[in-house]
Amino acid sequence: MPSRSRAREVALQSLYQLEANPSTEQEQLERLQQVERFLKGRLRAAPLVNFARSLVEGVQAEQAALDAALDARSQNWRVSRMAATDRAVLRLAVFELLHTDAPGPVVVDEAIELARRYGTEASPRFVAGILGRLLAERDGMPADDAPAAS
Repeated sequence: MPSRSRAREVALQSLYQLEANPSTEQEQLERLQQVERFLKGRLRAAPLVNFARSLVEGVQAEQAALDAALDARSQNWRVSRMAATDRAVLRLAVFELLHTDAPGPVVVDEAIELARRYGTEASPRFVAGILGRLLAERDGMPADDAPAAS
């Protein structure tokens, strides 16, 4: 698995873990230290740890806006009703699409692969539909040209 792909996977695991185990404000610092140890233990190389950390921190900082972007593009699905793994994959990918210079097709392909690996049988198609719509809008194409999420 290419290095940045592995960093995305570890970031996804961290985001899932943070959402699955909510913490109080007092516990938050300890949780973030646990995430940092997890990233360093899984990735070891400083550039990959930094990349994964930037994804985790970015998704957490922008979560409300990411969820709004997802709600606007997912037909008949609210973010709160999505499977936790799909939600984490989508938040990660939308953050990358909107807040980094990563190539859109790479981000979408990586997200589909993560959905295939961690989600259900329907997850890759669901993720592809929403991200395809977002990518088309970001690149100035009519949203109708993008595949629909099912």
